[in-house]
Amino acid sequence: MIRQYLYTERAHLMCPNMNFGIVCEVNSPFDENKIRYTISLLVKAHPFLSALLRYEEDTKRYYYNISSDSQVEMIVMNENVTGLYDKLVISEYERLVSTDWNLTCEGMLKIVCWKQENKLCILFVFHHLLADGRAALSLVKEFAEYYVHGNFPESAEEKLISSVDDFPSGSELPFVSKLLVDYANKRWKKENHLVRYGEYHDFANQYLQKDKVIHNTFEYDEETMSTIHSLCKENKVSVNDYLTAKMFEEDKTDKVIIACDLRKQLHCYLQGALGNYSTAFSVRFKGKSSDTMLTAKKVHMQVQNILKNPASLYLILQCYARLTPSLIDAAAISTLGDFDSKAGKFIGTMFFGFENPTGYSITNLGKLESKSIDNAMFIPPASPAIKKIKGILTVNGRMNICVSQR
Repeated sequence: MIRQYLYTERAHLMCPNMNFGIVCEVNSPFDENKIRYTISLLVKAHPFLSALLRYEEDTKRYYYNISSDSQVEMIVMNENVTGLYDKLVISEYERLVSTDWNLTCEGMLKIVCWKQENKLCILFVFHHLLADGRAALSLVKEFAEYYVHGNFPESAEEKLISSVDDFPSGSELPFVSKLLVDYANKRWKKENHLVRYGEYHDFANQYLQKDKVIHNTFEYDEETMSTIHSLCKENKVSVNDYLTAKMFEEDKTDKVIIACDLRKQLHCYLQGALGNYSTAFSVRFKGKSSDTMLTAKKVHMQVQNILKNPASLYLILQCYARLTPSLIDAAAISTLGDFDSKAGKFIGTMFFGFENPTGYSITNLGKLESKSIDNAMFIPPASPAIKKIKGILTVNGRMNICVSQR
């Protein structure tokens, strides 16, 4: 396999709180040996589950060092749980993300298992360098399909975004954004700085001790979802447009950041691969409105316009690609820590919004109909720039929402 280097993934490297989770109720009883064997099959199918982070001194690049050994950590809990909404599940998730994972000596996936009557309740905790939400959900589905029905996971070669050539025509940086990127790169070059991973790791652990994130969970049942679907269809908007409109109204914000999957647009993506093939963009709404559907229509219009415009859709990825990689490493530590870099703080403030976490965001992993999974929930990452993020996953007609909030 060709060595896979971090490229746009570099933005997820030296940034605290780059973990997220998917917890699900699997329609088969707890069997520790079977769980371990199923994980071993996933490891054989997905090379990044055997990877640790490595650094090339000469090129100053990080890469996924794939070995012959699994780097997945499995934790078996003695307590029984009532399901994915059991307080023990979120408590364990919060414990696992309360310290920064040192990816040079531990893997990018931890799996926690509980007994749940005649089911298995299982929590997958990912580092963002391993996968985005869509890839993570696909991995969870593969686990459940083998565990319940014996359907083997399909081997998937990893091929990450590796250059701007992977982006479509018309997605180039706008003139002003390019000026800002060039300015930051030149300033960083003059500073002649470098953030070592160990230095970042120490900072991140200190940061996580004081950066407290709470998680709230709730469910929309099938009847509620049926009503929402009917309203959205009648008004020609998506459920995500509706949920974004609700966020504008409930949180009194004028901007919401929406995650967007790019798999169908990126030629480098290989079916079933892990890694990150998503982007994010913001929509805005000013003014007060108690008419959710009116707001949803305005959201819908903005979203559709962005999706049709590669320069808007790929803006954040183009910034990641054009910034000096080692400068991206300095963004969090110079803004939130005591690393002295004006260029790093400029990027951390101007591009990432680390200095003042006021962002509102929504990540919807979509709908899942499954005979292997009874129910599942997505626990979204709490980036240092985010005040509140909603993670949404609909399974077998029920929508589960988890909110990560400072």
